[in-house]
Amino acid sequence: MTKPFLQIRGIRKEYGPVTAVHDVTLDVAQGEFLTFLGPSGSGKSTTLYILAGFENPSRGDILLNGHSLLSTPSHKRNIGMVFQRYTLFPNLSVGENIAFPLKVRRRPKAEVDAKVREMLKLVRLEGFEDRKPAQMSGGQQQRVALARALAYDPPVLLMDEPLSALDKKLREEIQHEIRRIHQQTEVTILYVTHDQEEALRLSDRIAVFSKGVIDQIGTGPELYANPATRFVAEFIGDSDFLPCDLLRAGNGRADISLGGTAVVANVPFHGQPAVGGRAALMLRPERLKLMRSAPPAASALAVTVSDITFLGNNIHVATETAKGDGLAIRLPFGHEAISSLSRGDTVWLGFDPASAHVFC
Repeated sequence: MTKPFLQIRGIRKEYGPVTAVHDVTLDVAQGEFLTFLGPSGSGKSTTLYILAGFENPSRGDILLNGHSLLSTPSHKRNIGMVFQRYTLFPNLSVGENIAFPLKVRRRPKAEVDAKVREMLKLVRLEGFEDRKPAQMSGGQQQRVALARALAYDPPVLLMDEPLSALDKKLREEIQHEIRRIHQQTEVTILYVTHDQEEALRLSDRIAVFSKGVIDQIGTGPELYANPATRFVAEFIGDSDFLPCDLLRAGNGRADISLGGTAVVANVPFHGQPAVGGRAALMLRPERLKLMRSAPPAASALAVTVSDITFLGNNIHVATETAKGDGLAIRLPFGHEAISSLSRGDTVWLGFDPASAHVFC
């Protein structure tokens, strides 16, 4: 059996009484684009810095091609790094910035010049080699930083929130470029972000961090369709949560009551069963069906429309149950129900129990 290209084994990082990373373990395939996703303080950047050699773990190990990196200083790990701030040398031209790591490694001038031209073409900045960083936009500077990090052909490229300083339109443009460059170079990338949309757009797999641990690892569709924890369900995509009573649970399924006679059977279940206790039903806004009259199915909720918001290609409808619990539904622009819908209307929201989840 082939060993994983990059192995992270039981990494833990303590700062005095505070544990920033709790026993993180994962395998990364060669050429994979793996994103660490999570809120501030979740341990994702600390884990990345341990990989880079900027931080030493309190315990655990990191292996690249089966060899431990812990005794290798950061500047000898041959790992590329792109930061949030571009960290370009302001006194050097674009070409000199890209050439810098090659010159430090004492590569021949002809090789350096050829590599600079190759990198400029890769990031689509041909003709910019004589410009200074201050003469370039933020997006262009980040492309130069990416070219510099790739110039010496590192086996692994680490990227720590590299696009967070850019505006939305430019961020999406550079995301497309990063995706293209990854496909073209096939370099292994570990990427840190708190932006779920960015993670979904770029990644082969996503590791969702929470409070120093990885809650779940999977592809974007896997995490969205089958979140293992409530935190993952809240962090990946939009979600509604509705209080419910747990009637039965077992084998990853549950029957719940939404009050009165509204019983919903065979809903995917996560957590420790506590039959008779309270739980939370998770519903995705775009999976809800809005109906103007009461349907015969039990898996439908009577709600009152509290607000209607136009968001371009979709409409956001905010509603409330009789108990005051808020539920949002997202409908495509032009949906037949929107033209006659007003605040204060009573409507019914239907859902497929198979697309819902119950968390305890």
